[in-house]
Amino acid sequence: MSAPCEVTGKRAAGSPLGLFERYLTLWVFLCIGAGILLGHLFPELFQAVGRLEFARVNLPVALLIWLMIVPMLLKVDFGALHRLREHWRGIAVTLSVNWLVKPFSMALLGWLFIRHAFAAWLPADRIDAYIAGLILLAAAPCTAMVFVWSRLCRGHANFTLTQVALNDTIMVFAFAPIVGLLLGLSAIAVPWGTLLLAVALYIVLPVMLSQLWRARLLRRGGAAALQSLLRRLHPVSLLALLTTLVLLFGFQGEQILRAPLIIALLAVPILIQVYFNAGLSYLLNRRLRVAHCIAGPSALIGASNFFELAVAAAIGLFGFESGAALATVVGVLIEVPVMLSVVRLVKASRAWYERRPGIPGYAECCPVDER
Repeated sequence: MSAPCEVTGKRAAGSPLGLFERYLTLWVFLCIGAGILLGHLFPELFQAVGRLEFARVNLPVALLIWLMIVPMLLKVDFGALHRLREHWRGIAVTLSVNWLVKPFSMALLGWLFIRHAFAAWLPADRIDAYIAGLILLAAAPCTAMVFVWSRLCRGHANFTLTQVALNDTIMVFAFAPIVGLLLGLSAIAVPWGTLLLAVALYIVLPVMLSQLWRARLLRRGGAAALQSLLRRLHPVSLLALLTTLVLLFGFQGEQILRAPLIIALLAVPILIQVYFNAGLSYLLNRRLRVAHCIAGPSALIGASNFFELAVAAAIGLFGFESGAALATVVGVLIEVPVMLSVVRLVKASRAWYERRPGIPGYAECCPVDER
């Protein structure tokens, strides 16, 4: 891997956790509570923000998502893709789960639970929208928060960076067709124009901008300039994430307060798919004798969702107050605590994982990170 990517990788995995990462769940729940409260107290304000849109794209949400994901994408070195063969087994497991299992398993879970098992407790006219939101949530692997999850479980930093780069490349071409296919199979009309606009706006353009910016920084100031910019943008990205949570839960606050049972029911398929896909990735890696520092981030990437894209696409396709938007917001609600629980399970099971003969130890796999 290139030297700049190596430096970025070491920082992503080896530096001490900051205040934000250590109390991530607390900040998220505080923002969720603040959003619901503010949405209840000032509904007109949030409605006014909701009307600030162009071509069905909400401008404040779009700006916040860009501020959130562009700093994360600056860390990604697409030049590292030529080194995929170094961790080909872990890469193969993650890709299979991300693109061949997760979207389709979520569509199946949505059909089983939302359309059938829970149908009696859900508004009949919103069932299709709920399923659409679940499909959007699972159709793209996480890009931003994966770096945090990998860091927390002491995952191999360069594997994480390479896997994210590969997923971002695939997402440009695969997100819209997979969503269109699964919505069609679920008998949900596909607004292709809006879907392709979401792909361009929240995947293609941020990837292109971040890589052009990264190349210019490295050309002019090297790895030091890149790291200096990342340090400056880090609080901006975190503030954008927290502000987005306040805004989203402000939009959906009234629905959440009126129908907490719906939130609980929508959470069921999301929880099942997270633990199922994380467990599947983890066990497949162990079966293939992949090192634990690869299996950890592989499981986390396999389970987590690009909720920023899902929320933005749901709002653009179906509107702020739609069942699809609510389903993606439920994904945001449970993403952080659930993924932190997966991190704890991965860390706690390391001794069991490495008891399988032929699995290299941590020092052998990640000697620069051992401490």
